[in-house]
Amino acid sequence: MENKVILYGASGHCKVIIDILECSNVGIKNIVDDNPKSTTILGKSVVHSSEISLQPTDNVILSIGNNKVRKKLSNQLNVTFEKAIHPTAIVSQHTSIGEGTVVMAGAILNPDASIGNHCIINSGAVVEHDCIIEDFVHISPNASLAGGVEVGEGSQVGIGATVIQGIKIGKWAVIGAGAVIINDVPDNSVVVGNPGKVIKIKQNEYH
Repeated sequence: MENKVILYGASGHCKVIIDILECSNVGIKNIVDDNPKSTTILGKSVVHSSEISLQPTDNVILSIGNNKVRKKLSNQLNVTFEKAIHPTAIVSQHTSIGEGTVVMAGAILNPDASIGNHCIINSGAVVEHDCIIEDFVHISPNASLAGGVEVGEGSQVGIGATVIQGIKIGKWAVIGAGAVIINDVPDNSVVVGNPGKVIKIKQNEYH
């Protein structure tokens, strides 16, 4: 990556990406936010989005934890999206990772896993062989996906959740922290517990 990276979103998630880039010796050009709560983050200046004109050649990472907001901005911004992978992550050379995706410290991605665009593979998460992670998914810290799991667009797998092999998680679902998923999960559902049970079906915001 020759050019410095622009981070869009001055959130707590942004702090982690700053650390990843610093550990990877990648420069940060700007931090941009639509409604910044502070003028600095980790000692770096934050500018309002109205003060900067992003160009197609700008290298940008959406440093926002909210899956829906990342999708919205990815459709709005005409830029070049970059990925960030912490040097302590273990990523198989046979794993594919889409644009804009962030892989955090200690994560493990095993062979033939496919990670979509603008995903978050959080600290210590495990994505086993042959998993398919669609766009805008968040695999939370210490969550574990066994082999062949599929996670649909926009879903979040909560902290410490466990998903057994071959499970299909639908789009825009939420898996609660610590849940154990032994059955397929429908689109837009909220699943908690051990074994995981659907407690709610959310309104479908995406078609």
